[in-house]
This record gives sequence, structure tokens and C-alpha cells, in this order.
Amino acid sequence: MSLVKKILIVDDEEDLCLLLKIYFTRKKFQVAVANTLQDGLTKLESWQPDILFLDNNLPDGLGWDKADHILQQYPALNVHLISAFHPAMPDTTQKNRLHIIEKPFTQQQLNALEL
Repeated sequence: MSLVKKILIVDDEEDLCLLLKIYFTRKKFQVAVANTLQDGLTKLESWQPDILFLDNNLPDGLGWDKADHILQQYPALNVHLISAFHPAMPDTTQKNRLHIIEKPFTQQQLNALEL
């Protein structure tokens, strides 16, 4: 088993994904990116990351609508929901593994995350 944690970023803002990938790669994480919900769900299944950053408004659906299913299907996964639109927390019993990050966020906020 690898000691390096894997992060999957699912967001349609390619510049944001690139910045997050650079940030987390420098912190010694393995990072993968998906720009659609479907691509993200496929990578989630095949790559099995430890941490998921999931945007809400994606070109092919609402990422947050999948949060409860993802938490149930991947019991070791920690999920960070990201959005600029301040939606309500998804209904789930797994709230201890679910965190919200509102856009725009700062490097200090990323530094404060417990990953």
C-alpha cells in the first residue's frame, strides 16, 4: 500500500484544477483531475483516491447530488465539496467525512485543511 495520498479534483474550471494540482503535487500528493461529473466518477472508481474535491455545478450534472452515494460506496474517502454558489449541505449521515469549501478560497484555507 502506498503511503502517498491520492487526490482527485473534479471541477470544470481548468485553471483552478491546474492550480490545485500544482499546489497538492508540491505537497507530495498524487493528483488526478476530471472536468466532468461522469469523468470524475469513472476516475473515482478506477483510481481509488483518498481525498475527493468535488465541484457542484459541472457541465453534465450536480456533483453534490452524488455526495451521499459516493460516501456510501467509498467508506475510506474524505470529500471536500467546492462551490461558489453556497448550496445547502447534501443530506447524508456521513457528515464527518464531508466538508464544504466556498470559492474563491485562499492558499491559507488550503493549508488549514486536514488531509
